[in-house]
Amino acid sequence: MLGRQAFAGLALDYLVFGNAYLEEMRGRLGKRLPFQHRRAKYMRRGGTNADRYWWAPTYADRIELPRGRVVHLLEPDIDQSVYGIPDYIGSLQSAWLNENATLFRRRYYLNGSHAGFVMYVSDAAQDRQDIDAMRTALKESKGVGNFKNLFMYSPNGKKDGVQIIPISEVAAKDEFWNVKNTTRDDQLAGHRIPPQLMGIIPQNTGGFGDVEKAANVFVANELEPLQATMREINEWAGEEIVVFHPYSLGENGPGPELDPTK
Repeated sequence: MLGRQAFAGLALDYLVFGNAYLEEMRGRLGKRLPFQHRRAKYMRRGGTNADRYWWAPTYADRIELPRGRVVHLLEPDIDQSVYGIPDYIGSLQSAWLNENATLFRRRYYLNGSHAGFVMYVSDAAQDRQDIDAMRTALKESKGVGNFKNLFMYSPNGKKDGVQIIPISEVAAKDEFWNVKNTTRDDQLAGHRIPPQLMGIIPQNTGGFGDVEKAANVFVANELEPLQATMREINEWAGEEIVVFHPYSLGENGPGPELDPTK
């Protein structure tokens, strides 16, 4: 009554949007047909009692679905009960900050700033033309493969009269790695996923601990409650539509999956 592909889309919608929809399909004689997954991105809910649903793939197209034929799974929200809200919403600021840090560093390398420098001259020049000639030489040295050596003659110059300050030294103080690591931890906390299950390389010599124990705890605390939510489909339909195998690792059997016979 529910295919694997339809269930995969249903689970993805619930995790991303906090809402998941199935439409009960009926034949001409009233016989129940396999449920159809409706993508949460294009579903709308309304009516006096919030019991009406519309499929709205575009602004112009809107189709009302038959009443009493839509299964709506939602993550509870404290402000309203019409739509659900994903539980990772609190970590979005960290996700955006992580993205901004990465984009800044990419643009920093793409525009060649990592190879640039600031030339600081405090010695009095013998001639203004020398300064203009140096400025022209620096401008002409820009571009791919145009790195050049410059010669400057400064009689009676001081030790620190001419300084070269690489821009890369300035960028090294932008806290890039601290931002990346901190926002990564915030996102892991928002999704409540152990880092060893995501392939993250530990920064310490001790590692993250036993991955099997972490997997079992994750299943007990996160996966099984999610499966219980999905079983609400069975309560709505009055029959077993979704069935999960018990979770196990290694030789004890397969992991959780949808029973293909249902």
